[in-house]
Order: sequence, then structure tokens, then C-alpha cells
Amino acid sequence: MNEKYIELRTRSTFGDIINTYFLFLKHNFKAYTNLYLRYNAVSIILTLICSYLLVTGFMGLASRDFRFGMGNNIASDSYLIAGAIILFLIVFITSLINYSFSSAYIAEYVNNEGKIVSKNVWKSILNNIGTIIIFILIGGLLYVVYLVISGLLAFIPFLGMLIQYGLSFTMTAIFGLTFMSIFSNKKGFGEAISEGFDFTFSNFWRVILYGLVIGILNLMITVLIISIPSFIVGIYTYFSVESNVDLRTSTFATLVFTFGFAAFLLSFIYTQALSQLSYGILYYNLYEVKHNVFLQKKIDQIGINE
Repeated sequence: MNEKYIELRTRSTFGDIINTYFLFLKHNFKAYTNLYLRYNAVSIILTLICSYLLVTGFMGLASRDFRFGMGNNIASDSYLIAGAIILFLIVFITSLINYSFSSAYIAEYVNNEGKIVSKNVWKSILNNIGTIIIFILIGGLLYVVYLVISGLLAFIPFLGMLIQYGLSFTMTAIFGLTFMSIFSNKKGFGEAISEGFDFTFSNFWRVILYGLVIGILNLMITVLIISIPSFIVGIYTYFSVESNVDLRTSTFATLVFTFGFAAFLLSFIYTQALSQLSYGILYYNLYEVKHNVFLQKKIDQIGINE
């Protein structure tokens, strides 16, 4: 067994679950990130392309000369439309990858007591690809319903905002726990989403508060990740303005803003993956609290040894 292995199948308190998450990151951050980058190569390439198209489109709009009509601005509009389409693809693909990869990674970690075999992670994703696609499609419909409800709640001052946040954390928890049910126990869509709903609502306040705390902590991690590219872009913009450089028509400025915007998108994509890791840790805790499987197994082993 890996000496740095952290047992996740425990009946922990709320504070211990948070501590377990960061202890897991402490020992596995590098290995997880390296494998994550390999699995998200396509997503990273699409993000760079999307960033270039959106930045080019926005800068084209900013430099428009309306005296000559709209005919000369078709390229800028095309860049924006193409960038928006690719951004939609990125959201879909990365949701598919991040939820699947992080869930498969945690399941592999627990099943092999800390030893991660890359091909097993990929094999697990392929074996469940049908269930994953069904869940992503239905999850998309649920998200549309959530947007409609959120729009209606926006007309209710303060209370509506609180309900919106509650719905957001609830949906995130259901998605996260359902994906873990798929990969941990190899359940079909119906059984998995049923368990996701069950774990969420039977431990509602713990799950909501956990999502809030992890969300804040992951946001802090995101801020740290994007602080360096943000600083570089800010310094470049400041000195360019001081030197009277026309940022709207500068090729170098386009490249700087493209990589800066790409870093911003990639950091939030990575945060989504970390969020699913945290729900993987929560899943094993809730599963053990309800079913008491691991503890019973340990008790049985003690009886055999005696």
C-alpha cells in the first residue's frame, strides 16, 4: 500500500472531510495535475483557439470605423460567432472530461489504495461512456430548468438570491455524487442519479455547506493560478497605454490578451475538476455513513486474524 495513501472510506465529521480533501491534494496534487493535463490536451487546444477568436473579434469590434458602414466588419463578427461556438464545445467537452476523469481517478485511488494506473482510469471512462453521455444530456436539460427558475427568482430581493445559491450548490452536489456513483459502484444512470439525489437530500445541510466551503477554497486556488498571467497582462497594458501603443491593432497585444484569457478559462476549468475531486471524497464519506461497508470489513478481518 502507498505510504501516503489517505483512506477516504471513513465516517468523518464535517471538518475532517474538509481536512481530508486538502490532505489529499497535498500528497496527490502533482500526480493528479500531470495526468489531468494529458487527458485535457484537446480541451487546452480548443481553449487557445477559442481565446484567439474571441479576443480578435472583440478587438475588431473595438477598432470599428462606422463611417464606412458594416461591410468591413464581417470578419470580427465571424470571429466572435466562431469563438462562441467553440466556447460552447469547450464547456460540453470539459464537463464530460472533468467529471469523468476526476471520478475515475478517485475510484482508482480508493480501489488500489493510492496507486493510480493511467490505463485503468481511461478504461473506466470508456466502459461508462454511454451512461456519462446520457447523464450529460439530461444534466443539460436540468440546467436549463435551473436557469429558468433562477431567472424567476431574480425578481425576489435577497431571498431569491439565497435560493439561487442553494439551488446551484444542490445541482452541483447531485451531479458530483451521481458521477461518483457511476464510477465507484458501476451503477447505471437510473441507480446512480437516484443515489445522487438520496445522498444530497438526506444530508442536505452538510452537502450544501460543504459545497460552499469547497467552492470558496477552490476559488482562492483559482485566484492564485491566474494571478501571474493577470499581473503580466496588467503590466503590459499599463506600459502600452503609457507608450501610446494602439492595443486594438497590435498583433502582440492580441497574443498577450489571448494567452491571458486562455489562462483565465483554463483555471476555471481546472477548478471544476478539483470540485469533482472534493465531491468524490464526500461521496465515500456519505456512502460509509449510510452503508458502513468498510468498517464492517475491517471488523471482519480482525475476527479472522484472531
